[in-house]
Amino acid sequence: MHIVKEIYEMRKRVLMLWVRSVKVVFILMIFGSLTTAWVGQSEAEMLKLGVVPQFSVRRLHAVWEPIAQAVGEQAKVTVKIIGSSSIPVFEKQFMAGVFDIVYLNPYHMVEAHRAQGYQPILRDIKRSLQGIVVVRKDSPIRRVKELDGKVIAFPAPNALGAALIPRAEFDRTYRIAFSPWYVNSHSSVYLNVMLGRAVAGGGVQQTLSQQPAHVRQELRVIYRTSQFASHPIAVHPRMASEVRDRVQQAFVTMSHRPPDQALLANIPIEALGLASMADYQPLEAIGLEHYYVKE
Repeated sequence: MHIVKEIYEMRKRVLMLWVRSVKVVFILMIFGSLTTAWVGQSEAEMLKLGVVPQFSVRRLHAVWEPIAQAVGEQAKVTVKIIGSSSIPVFEKQFMAGVFDIVYLNPYHMVEAHRAQGYQPILRDIKRSLQGIVVVRKDSPIRRVKELDGKVIAFPAPNALGAALIPRAEFDRTYRIAFSPWYVNSHSSVYLNVMLGRAVAGGGVQQTLSQQPAHVRQELRVIYRTSQFASHPIAVHPRMASEVRDRVQQAFVTMSHRPPDQALLANIPIEALGLASMADYQPLEAIGLEHYYVKE
């Protein structure tokens, strides 16, 4: 009898252990499913933002971090800035489709559309993009022709207003030869011209206006290029249409609220409006591909 009872108790314990094991496995399965769903949801809501590096990395993040946060809150997503150490690096990133949202120059928009199908959704409708060429305030140079044979600083070969259009116009209109020096950002252009390391430099009025007073006061604009539609905010086609619409509306809402208008003014953007690829077709007609550098 004792043996039978021990066998019975042993079977009972084994059964109880089995039941507990099944419960644990079941709980773990539920937890795993919930975790997978949560991670998938988090990944789906994480949008990567790319910004053409017109400024230093520190200033770019100071300008765009609060904008990314405000857009994320409005659109119910998380917007993470993906840094670019230089314009060539930025170009490789958007050509590879790294960014979900990207702020880029108009000719970059043409290239991004061709390579990945990026679509512009917004742009500054009160401002056009126009390149400028600056020299030191005390420089004797007054005209573009006088830059023949000189060293001219540019942010990067494909910085549209600051390099691509000026180089094309210097070649086609003025027939001058010069030595280009690529220094990675607009801020570096202005600094190197101010310090006398370059005779002149290419930029755009918006970025010149953002420079510290002691830099601006030492520079003088001697040339302005043709004008084109301003920098767009574009999205990758993989973004779901409802997410794209929320992101677009978030930016539009920001442009109508005074506190957020101040944030956009730091880019600088004066008034956001809808954009389409039709706005950037004129750039395809002027043959800039002859001056565009593919790395």
